[in-house]
Amino acid sequence: MGRKVKITVTESRCRSGFHRKGDEFIIDETICPPMCVELWHYAYPYVWNLLNGGVDDTPEGRKATYTDVVCPDQQRVKLHIEVIEDKKD
Repeated sequence: MGRKVKITVTESRCRSGFHRKGDEFIIDETICPPMCVELWHYAYPYVWNLLNGGVDDTPEGRKATYTDVVCPDQQRVKLHIEVIEDKKD
């Protein structure tokens, strides 16, 4: 595959205290990191897109290799998801 994606928790008011601001997860395959299943379920399509060469449209109309997502539980946790490595295999 070649790409790696980093997920960073940028804000957290997690009900269970499971996620803390500054937590990071490196994904180089589509496996579930130690993350709340509801949050992973929401973030996974964005991670998969970036891992597989996709880009995200920014509000300014640019193509970006990052995106920001929020927890479906009242936006209690915010994530920044970005490509950190893109090697040609």
